[in-house]
Amino acid sequence: MSYPAFFAEIPVIRLRDPLAVFLGASDDGIFEYRYLDAIRLAGHSCPTVAAAWNMTRLALQVLYPDELPCRGNIRVNLRGGVEAGVTGVIGSVVSLLTGAAAQGGFKGLAGQFGRQNLMHFAAEIPLELRFSRLDSVLAVDVACDAGSIPVAPEMPLLMRQCLEGRGDAAALQRFGSLWQARVRCLLLEHGDDPQVFTVRPATTARQDLA
Repeated sequence: MSYPAFFAEIPVIRLRDPLAVFLGASDDGIFEYRYLDAIRLAGHSCPTVAAAWNMTRLALQVLYPDELPCRGNIRVNLRGGVEAGVTGVIGSVVSLLTGAAAQGGFKGLAGQFGRQNLMHFAAEIPLELRFSRLDSVLAVDVACDAGSIPVAPEMPLLMRQCLEGRGDAAALQRFGSLWQARVRCLLLEHGDDPQVFTVRPATTARQDLA
């Protein structure tokens, strides 16, 4: 697979998954996810996929400051409804990384390792996403505002031409290059920019813990 070189520069997300150890899929349960994994899941790279990836990375840093994040030990609430805008795409990327799933998720084994109903949509939360540890009251709210990431002036016209079948191979290549340049800017130049990514520690009431 050929892909933009900057994909390899995007920070890897490392987690441990106890279920993988229990079922013999891994000796230590440590998984390393790369941005390409999210692209393979979504089938494309765009600011939405990139934002979901980076919001998850930032949230995990807050929830697990001194240890590897535990996949399957995280509840995720999304403010948007599952069919609203790009919420479903965001949820898919977040689910890949955290293991949290909605009604169709893994039900677990003898009350352990469950992933079902750890992801909830249309939640009443202040920001775009809330990540909560199941084993503590630690939680974090995150959001992304990519409005300040510049769009190349020629990109809208190129997109329209290509979608309407009026763009040649050079136009299509140029459009794709500009599109991914914006993704690169979001992840590598603004990945830790508080003006783009809001990260706000929160708490989860113990009675809400699964």
